[in-house]
Amino acid sequence: MVTINGIQNDAGGETLLEYLTRAGYDPEQVAVEQNEKIVPKSQYDQTIFADGDVIEVVSFVGGG
Repeated sequence: MVTINGIQNDAGGETLLEYLTRAGYDPEQVAVEQNEKIVPKSQYDQTIFADGDVIEVVSFVGGG
């Protein structure tokens, strides 16, 4: 199991890009942390979730 934004998910073996797409996120509009380390956008398609990973996905919101 992978914890994503505090919720347990059966996403082990899935790439970060696959998860973001499936969950409806725009990969260009989020920042992602895997086990307290920021994942560069260039590595989203190479970053594979493993059991026990803790992932935080943060969306950017415009305002003014």
